[in-house]
Amino acid sequence: MNTSQRSADRESLILRALWMLIFFFVWQLAELALLVVIVAQLVLQAVNGKANDSLLELGDSLSQYVAQIGRFGTFNTDRKPWPMSDWPKPRPADRESVPPVQPAPPKQEPQP
Repeated sequence: MNTSQRSADRESLILRALWMLIFFFVWQLAELALLVVIVAQLVLQAVNGKANDSLLELGDSLSQYVAQIGRFGTFNTDRKPWPMSDWPKPRPADRESVPPVQPAPPKQEPQP
């Protein structure tokens, strides 16, 4: 490997390290936003009995975004997350419909 190639690789690594530092702070903000969505969904579920569809989509997009930052930071991809790429599209929720549990019938006392 010649000197100019090593110099270019070093500059590329330094630039990537700067992007990683920027995305570290963005990660912190995204995690805080995700926490707000989680708490809001918990409150809405407790009050209304169902989650908010808009917050479901936002939560999924934020989760994917945090994952993209992690993949970039761990060198699993060279693709930089948003705003250098498109914002992740929310996927459909994969919640299961669980039928309500029926109460057990009262036990009958044996007749003497």
